[in-house]
Amino acid sequence: MRGIRIGSAFGIPIRLDLTFLIVLPLFAWLIGSDVANLTLVINELFGTSIDGAAISDGSLQWILGGAAAIGLFAGVLLHEFGHSLVAMRYGYEIESITLWLFGGVARFKEIPEDWKQEFTIAVAGPIVSVAIGLVSYAGFLLLPESQAPAQFVLGYLALVNITLAAFNMLPGFPMDGGRVLRAILARSRPHAKATQMAAEVGKVFAFLLGIFGLFFNLFLVALAFFIYIGASGEAQQTVLKATFEDVVVRDIMTPRESLDVVDETTSVAELLERMFVERHTGYPVLRNGDLVGMVTLDDARSVKEVERDAFRVDDIMSNELTTIDPDADAMDAIALMQERSVGRLPVVDETGDLVGLISRSDLVTAFNIIRSRGSLDAMPRSDASFAQLR
Repeated sequence: MRGIRIGSAFGIPIRLDLTFLIVLPLFAWLIGSDVANLTLVINELFGTSIDGAAISDGSLQWILGGAAAIGLFAGVLLHEFGHSLVAMRYGYEIESITLWLFGGVARFKEIPEDWKQEFTIAVAGPIVSVAIGLVSYAGFLLLPESQAPAQFVLGYLALVNITLAAFNMLPGFPMDGGRVLRAILARSRPHAKATQMAAEVGKVFAFLLGIFGLFFNLFLVALAFFIYIGASGEAQQTVLKATFEDVVVRDIMTPRESLDVVDETTSVAELLERMFVERHTGYPVLRNGDLVGMVTLDDARSVKEVERDAFRVDDIMSNELTTIDPDADAMDAIALMQERSVGRLPVVDETGDLVGLISRSDLVTAFNIIRSRGSLDAMPRSDASFAQLR
């Protein structure tokens, strides 16, 4: 979720996902069309006597619906700031806070692995929601009955923020309650194992929530789906990080001496023939031994068949190179590939010389071997090892 940036606070960019532009007016309409029933709930819970019929007449109900919906998402935003500001105190960098279909999400550049820190960060959001609910309730009590519309909005915000805090503390990883569960599990277990266990609990929770939603609210079915996907995704990411701990690019790259490269003067027809024979879909491009670009199968396919003898690699290659240092972490290579949507990275040393290439297949091979054998010690270390395995 990239979203539209609308501002920042405490150095954290605030973004709106496109789904938010749909869900905000939808919530305003849902609340506005149900003002009378919501008033009955508020009166019963808080022992008041707001006239629901009076405030649900004409355009006032839609104004109240809009105000309550904006207040709801303002509370969600403050909830995410609760997580983020506590995380920043621990030294974690926050990429952004985004409001979207299911509320808000704070994007951390690094997931906390210290269980005490994660516990504190996780509970900070619900604590903020409870505080907002209590402040809203205090305002609700202080307002006179003549201010029934404002009473309704504050009563609604008091109710919904307390409810959201309670819901978020359910063990549906990666919800706040699921993160609290992982933190507790991580007290006596490796972080990756605790994540896997919390994710399994989260998947069960998502399944039960989805079943419940089928009978009562289809919105909960969609929420259950995203909880399940989120739990699976973060568990996989954590296992990946644990697997590649202390592994650097140099350990798993294909070294320069074993690397298949192509000269910039090679024709596209010759390039495609090499790709067929060598089973590669991308090559570093050299000029007098220096790296000048990368060429892929997609680049070659862009040339019409009748013109492939006339076109050279330097006509189609990409010279906007995304490179990585041989001593960078393997996880940095994965993140860079994902960010730039590329399948391979030239590995360049501090002098700018090409020393190797790391590809997604190299990473997959290394992952499988490490997971099977426990470390890199048992990996084949010959010059051609990864070229053969790839």
